[in-house]
Amino acid sequence: MKLVLVSLFCLTVLACKETPKEMKAESEAPEAVAEIDDSKYPEALRKIFEAHGGLTAWKAKRTISFEIPKKDMTEKHTIDLFSRNEKIEMPGISMGSQGSNIWLLDEKEAYKGDAVFYHNLMFYFYAMPFVLADDGIQYGDTIPLEFEGKEYPGIRISYNDGVGLSAKDEYFIHYNPETYKMEWLGYTVTFRSGEKSDNVKWIRYKDWMNVDGLVLPKSLTWHEYEGRTIKEPREPLQFENVTLSQTTMAEDFFTMPENAKSVKPKK
Repeated sequence: MKLVLVSLFCLTVLACKETPKEMKAESEAPEAVAEIDDSKYPEALRKIFEAHGGLTAWKAKRTISFEIPKKDMTEKHTIDLFSRNEKIEMPGISMGSQGSNIWLLDEKEAYKGDAVFYHNLMFYFYAMPFVLADDGIQYGDTIPLEFEGKEYPGIRISYNDGVGLSAKDEYFIHYNPETYKMEWLGYTVTFRSGEKSDNVKWIRYKDWMNVDGLVLPKSLTWHEYEGRTIKEPREPLQFENVTLSQTTMAEDFFTMPENAKSVKPKK
């Protein structure tokens, strides 16, 4: 489970001209996925899953890939949906995870962010609402969010002790009461402090695309805020070349490269 500092999206990278390697997926046939028992989820969340294509359809996928265009380069993210192994590629730099090992390949020492902090971060925001079906989650009530004269009902998300690096994080998913599509995500940041926070940041989910029958974000927009008062939007974060596959990547795709280093969280 990850959290975010908005400044993370302003990472400056001294990019070189190396082109990321092509990824090759294994061709083996996927196993059939049984109908998902969604009875453990709140009724509203079940309707949200259905509005976005259905949890059973999501669980049938094995690999997701997407690109995030930045000012001077493009990041390519590839995630195994079962293991949550990840690889992020950008010019001259790659990072990823295999099991509990998080690694960074940055021979020019150009990356200024925190690879542990960034691990699965954008995937978690992008894969809403489906990641809210993960194990170790507790569901609760929250008051509706008001924006431009409309109320958006919500569900409070918290985590069992020991889940992820930031079990004290909280999320607040708010949805359109007519369509049940997700409209807003509130979240708190506890990664470095380890303490609960009342400072809830807000992301607008209103720009969607259909990817193999699933409704996923085309862009995300962070907003300025004062408590639960939503203010002006920031520049949207775009997602391009999104693919979903029922096959897994080649066995060594997520393996730490020879010249990479295992990384720990920055202080």
